[in-house]
Amino acid sequence: MSVELHWLILTVLMTALFWVPIVLDRMVVRGLWSTIQGTTAEVNLPHSAWAQRARRAHDNAIENLALFAPAVLALHLLHISTEATRMAVVAYFFARLVHFVVYSIGVPLGRTLAFTVGWIAQMGLIGALLGWF
Repeated sequence: MSVELHWLILTVLMTALFWVPIVLDRMVVRGLWSTIQGTTAEVNLPHSAWAQRARRAHDNAIENLALFAPAVLALHLLHISTEATRMAVVAYFFARLVHFVVYSIGVPLGRTLAFTVGWIAQMGLIGALLGWF
């Protein structure tokens, strides 16, 4: 397995786990039964402020995964693997992890910087696909 695919799989796993603290907050704020019955629309239901931010961070992670994953898969299909692409996938993973944490705890500048690092990593992967690097 290539380094790029390995980090893609880790990124998918991490993104899939971002919902866990949000659901745990629901259990604390709303109670277990309200959380598991799942029959009420999410609009205007209580969450802790950090969990509201975590949910937005999770949504953003999913939106960006829709760009990251195809780029990595295209690199794999085209047998493109360079030091730059390997560094980019690692940078993307940690940028998204930092983004989730700092967004959840409410660090505006940290959130923006982490997002930017992830975006630059994505652009690096796309640049490699286009033969720019």
